[in-house]
Amino acid sequence: MVAPAGFNSRKAAQVIAYFACKNSTRRLNVLKAAKLVYLADRESLSRFGFPILDDERVSMPHGPVNSITYSFISGEYEDAGWSEFLRDRSNHELSVRHEARTDNWDELSDAEIACLDEVWRKFGGMTQWEIRDWTHDKKNVPEWEDPKGSSRPIPIDRILNMLRVDNAAELAAQIDDFKSIDSLFLSVRASS
Repeated sequence: MVAPAGFNSRKAAQVIAYFACKNSTRRLNVLKAAKLVYLADRESLSRFGFPILDDERVSMPHGPVNSITYSFISGEYEDAGWSEFLRDRSNHELSVRHEARTDNWDELSDAEIACLDEVWRKFGGMTQWEIRDWTHDKKNVPEWEDPKGSSRPIPIDRILNMLRVDNAAELAAQIDDFKSIDSLFLSVRASS
């Protein structure tokens, strides 16, 4: 299945590969990867009012995740941008391709890398289960709601409000406007 238009799978893969490169094995448990991606977006929202990835976020039984990125992790989508950096999951792990260039994170800004480094500093030493439990605690991630075995959207304005970001409603509207403009641009480009 092809990824949704407008989603930068190469950037999502670089985020996960960056985290995986922090391990000597260059591997990362899939649940831990999904949580780190969500927490990185949350860190960026807290610092800058904008996420790293243009993705939808949802509450799932094991905590919050970025929905499209999670679908890539689960193997639901195939894309050259993703597979340039990551191998298909095996034994509940993602691994960085041996041939992947990991000395130039060209999709990631210095500010985004600073967010990734901070998330790794806080959570890199945790197991996937420790991070899952941490994200289930309402004092840590109050926007997550138990979806009772399913999934529930986490609106960006709820995350911004929970992080106590100034002008949360305005920022959420700007993020939504950006997505709309991006989608319009891609649909015009596809029809050309």
